[in-house]
Amino acid sequence: MRLPAALLAFFLAAPTLAQNPSSAAPAKPMAPDAHPSFAVAAIKPHDPESSRQSGIYMEGGRFIIRNESVANMMIFAYSIHPRQIADAPESLFHDRWDIEGKPDAEGEPSGSQMHEMVQKLLVNRFGLKFHRERRELSVYAIQIAKGGPRLTLAKYPDATPNEKSSGKGTEATVLCTSSTMQDFTAGEQRFLDRPLIDQTGLTGKYDFALHYTYDEARATDPNAPPGMFTAIQEQLGLKLQPMKATVDVLVVDHVERPSEN
Repeated sequence: MRLPAALLAFFLAAPTLAQNPSSAAPAKPMAPDAHPSFAVAAIKPHDPESSRQSGIYMEGGRFIIRNESVANMMIFAYSIHPRQIADAPESLFHDRWDIEGKPDAEGEPSGSQMHEMVQKLLVNRFGLKFHRERRELSVYAIQIAKGGPRLTLAKYPDATPNEKSSGKGTEATVLCTSSTMQDFTAGEQRFLDRPLIDQTGLTGKYDFALHYTYDEARATDPNAPPGMFTAIQEQLGLKLQPMKATVDVLVVDHVERPSEN
């Protein structure tokens, strides 16, 4: 159920969507029918000495991608698991980039609009080409546990879904607001060794918190929170069921190093 150490480092560095992390006041949302692109995007190799926040987020009207690989950008843009990327060169996973630009439409983009912007960026600046195949993979299915879900309907259902993750030692806390089950599975599968698919049938938006120990083998504190699987069942009223399922796989046909600007 837990990741091997080599994969764990990759997953913990996978992108987290955060909206306006340095601003308390939310920006006016972008028109829901807008299909934004980057008006201009400056791309540079990531400086490993940098202490700036990593992830994919909006800040002061700027769209920022910090310390992310092309693989991580694909994971974000298409809501997939790394095992759903096939035939990719090593550089796709290991080379890290800092990208900064502005949307070419007014307002704060929604999560789906941010996905669309990154999809276009990957094509236009990294020359990404891929095709989709359906393949049977080992997955976890998130299902409703006995007793039913323990979720609170979102206080602001029209807000952009947001997930904030924090951790100390072997403990992790995830705070989700205005999130669907699809949003939650896309975020949490970063910490699993296989894709996570939604079989709950839940269609609403929810606010909830999840507190767990991601590596039970290293947890020596008897008061430490449970592992992810137990925490999801006890705190959210859901469960993860291992199974085989046919899922989309993105087979990489071409990718290139972008020019800096």
